[in-house]
Amino acid sequence: MRAVIQRVKSASVHVDGRVSGRIGKGLLILLGVARGDDEKDVSFMVSKLPDLRIFEDETGKFNLSLKETGGELLVVSQFTLYGDCRKGRRPSFTEAEEPTAAKALYERLVSRLREEGIPVETGEFQAKMEVHLINDGPVTLILDSKKG
Repeated sequence: MRAVIQRVKSASVHVDGRVSGRIGKGLLILLGVARGDDEKDVSFMVSKLPDLRIFEDETGKFNLSLKETGGELLVVSQFTLYGDCRKGRRPSFTEAEEPTAAKALYERLVSRLREEGIPVETGEFQAKMEVHLINDGPVTLILDSKKG
């Protein structure tokens, strides 16, 4: 699994002109699922995302986590995180998991995060989405379960 993590003041995802998910202060997670990902990859993400210390304390240092700040998560599926642009001009998505398996792992991740007590909103799997956000910082990080 690969996640692009953006610290936000607010974020929302829209599908067909309606809001699918909306958060205030927290993290926008763009999530890609790779071929062969499994429960271990979900567990890695669940162990990292709520506890990453990327929010500033009173001295301006990155010492606080999403849990400690009471922030929210907006998780949006994005298979294009596994686009390979090394050959030619059209990305290849052969590293991305097929949709049925990817959706199951995406939904499992969301469920497990909610079990941790984190408020989680989502986009809609395989929908054409518009993501709106106000970056905070900006702070943008990449987390890859295979490189953990």
